[in-house]
Amino acid sequence: MKPSIRVAVTGAGGFCGSHIAASAAAAGMDVICVGRRPGPTGRHVPWDAARHLPDLAGADVVIHCAAAVGDPAPGSRAEARMRAVNVDGTTRLLEAARGRPVVWVSSASVYDPHTDRGRIREDHPVARQLNAYGRTKAAGERLALAAGAVVLRPRAVYGPGDPHLLPRLRDRVRAGTLLLPGPDVRLSLTAVENLTDACLAAGGWTPGAYNIADAVPYGRDDAVRRVLGAHGVRVRVRHLPLGPATAAARAMETLSRLPTAPEPTLTRYALDQLAHPVVLDVTRAREQGWEPRRTLDDYVRAVASGRSPGQRNALPA
Repeated sequence: MKPSIRVAVTGAGGFCGSHIAASAAAAGMDVICVGRRPGPTGRHVPWDAARHLPDLAGADVVIHCAAAVGDPAPGSRAEARMRAVNVDGTTRLLEAARGRPVVWVSSASVYDPHTDRGRIREDHPVARQLNAYGRTKAAGERLALAAGAVVLRPRAVYGPGDPHLLPRLRDRVRAGTLLLPGPDVRLSLTAVENLTDACLAAGGWTPGAYNIADAVPYGRDDAVRRVLGAHGVRVRVRHLPLGPATAAARAMETLSRLPTAPEPTLTRYALDQLAHPVVLDVTRAREQGWEPRRTLDDYVRAVASGRSPGQRNALPA
């Protein structure tokens, strides 16, 4: 995008949105932060995606990052809230953005987990998602694609200020040991800087869906050890047989449906994210001129040296 452009970033108070807003401002763009919380820069426009149309007055392009995340139990209030934000909120966003380019941040969780994901292109089936997050992101992106938006599908976004991946890994370390389901696999990860670059460029791309990930996939076990090690957590990785892990996840999901039960700590979706190869083919995005410039090596080195990669963008989510 050209520096003179005014960009509206929804969810700019969150992890990905804050990086995008800060990078846009650093590039000289005028930033409007749209969402429940203020962003790191620019003007704040309050918006509850589950209730209202956003005010996008003055925006030249819209980057939609606002989303409800998690793994709620079927039929729960959290699931209803997720649909209200991720699907109904998309309808409201598209209505308000009419006539403007929209970059809609989706997720690789929309892809069918029951088919081979060793090399996923954008024509891979979008179906049979394992949880409400995958289903609502798939429903939302269908609306966005039908409206002519650019849809970006990152996987496992990591980086400075990450409120999801790193804390979850830390929480599962017991006595210096981390149990991971099944044997080691190859997985795509997405540096938040790579997603940010794509978001800021994609307003000029051909409408459609694009995978966004680091240039190469990583070995799961090595990536986990290195990331935790950079943060001072030394772990031994042990493999938990997938059969018993799946049975435990099913049991926890069943218990979570009780009226007063909390969100389950282990689900089939969580297992799927770690137990099976998932590699995104990013050729289509590269053909638009985007290149994934950041790697896990950059992140680990920066954390180990006491600074964050892309430090000017390192903001709390």
